[in-house]
Amino acid sequence: MSRLVILTVGKTHSGKTTFARKIEEKLRGSVVIDQDNHAEFINTFYRNLLPPEGPNTLKYAISQTILDYAVDHTTYHVILSNSNRHQKGRTNIIKYFRAKGLKPILVNFKIPDEILQMRVSESKRSTRIFRSASTFEEVLAKQNKEVVKEPNEEEADHLFTIHKQEDVDSVISEIIKISQNEKGGADN
Repeated sequence: MSRLVILTVGKTHSGKTTFARKIEEKLRGSVVIDQDNHAEFINTFYRNLLPPEGPNTLKYAISQTILDYAVDHTTYHVILSNSNRHQKGRTNIIKYFRAKGLKPILVNFKIPDEILQMRVSESKRSTRIFRSASTFEEVLAKQNKEVVKEPNEEEADHLFTIHKQEDVDSVISEIIKISQNEKGGADN
C-alpha cells in the first residue's frame, strides 16, 4: 500500500494551484501543500523575520515542517503545489519522498507563454506572496529568462504534461487510477 506525492512543475499562472485544488477534491485522502500560502502567511504576519537577501529560508522551513508533518503523521497523499522548475530541487524532494515510501508523480505544465502573459495581466491574485518582485509580470519575465531542464520520465514513477486547460481532467483521471491501483494512503 503506497501513498502518492504529486508534484506540480510550471511557471506562474500555469494552473498549478487550480489543478492541485481540483485533484484534492477528487483524490480521497489527499492534502495540498502550497508554498504560496506559506509566503503569504509570513508576509502578512512575520515580514520582519524575512532574510533581506538570498533564499527565503523562513518560507522553506515552514514548508518543510508542514510537509514533514503531513508525511510522518498522516496517511494522506501529498499534492505539492510549487513551481518545482529546477531539476536539482526536484531530485532532492523526490529522494525525500521516496525515502519516506511515497511514489512520486510529476505533472508538468507547459502552457504557451502568450496564455501565461494574458493570465498574469488579468490576474486578481494577491501579491502578498512576493518578497523580491512586485508583480506577476516580473515573476514571469524572470522565469522566462531562466534556463531549466524539463522534467523527464526517469525522475518520477509517472510524468504527465498539461499543454492546455482541457488536459487537466484526463490527467486527474489517470492519477486517480494510479491511486486505486496502489490502494495506498487514506484513499482506502
